[in-house]
Amino acid sequence: MAQGFAGKRCFLTGAASGIGRSTALRLAAEGAELFLTDRNAEGLAETVAEARALGGLVSAHRVLDIADYDEVAAFGADIHGAHPAMDVVMNIAGVSAWGTVSHLTHRHWESMVAVNLMGPIHVIETFVPPMVFAGNGGHIVNVSSAAGLVALPWHAAYSASKFGLLGVSEVLRFDLARHGIGVSVVVPGAVRTPLVDTVEIAGVDREHPQVRKWVDRFSGHAVTPELVADKMLRGIERNRFLIYTSHDIRALYAFKRLAWWPYSVAMRRVNVIFTRALRPTKTG
Repeated sequence: MAQGFAGKRCFLTGAASGIGRSTALRLAAEGAELFLTDRNAEGLAETVAEARALGGLVSAHRVLDIADYDEVAAFGADIHGAHPAMDVVMNIAGVSAWGTVSHLTHRHWESMVAVNLMGPIHVIETFVPPMVFAGNGGHIVNVSSAAGLVALPWHAAYSASKFGLLGVSEVLRFDLARHGIGVSVVVPGAVRTPLVDTVEIAGVDREHPQVRKWVDRFSGHAVTPELVADKMLRGIERNRFLIYTSHDIRALYAFKRLAWWPYSVAMRRVNVIFTRALRPTKTG
């Protein structure tokens, strides 16, 4: 991707809003050929219209749930029946829920893994083999999270999916190198998307003034989806494995790797502060 994205066939999930929409519009402006999906029909239609208004080519788009393998495979079959293999595959769609293990339900664990981990796997199963067989190289991008690098409080279910996606990506980075296919993982912290305002916090009243204060503080440190899209595309061009979107996440991950004991003490303390701030309801 060192020569840019003009004329490149790019498949994106999560294109209806946030990082997915910003990335699709940036690619449209750069002259890429887009193949878009999301489960939000209205948002996806808006992205398609905006991309075309920028002069971009949207060759196919479909409303589907990436957690459903059959839906992903059917869309892939239709695309490959009419177009060559993709040049870039971007797994951007995701969901989030926070909570202690005492408050998380089976639904939380299941949905995190189904959408954030199995969803990208369904896309990889469907779109990467044709890239390999075509022999033209390409690039895969998986959006993980800071919660896929470090032990953020109350993120066990979310981290299960995001650490898993990081592991899949690292293996594929080496497995696919001989085919000229690069693999990158985006590890954003807070991003100013609708997910920030709708993330479910199990066992917590989000409308409590104390909770609202901490959510607002979290949002205040969020970067824009446009910034994430820019860093992602530039990271692809440089074939970087880990693509950071803010310096704090890079520093925190270095802290974990280089100073495990101080990191452990700090994270225990952060967990106490987080729990006191969010005031979970008592169980049992």
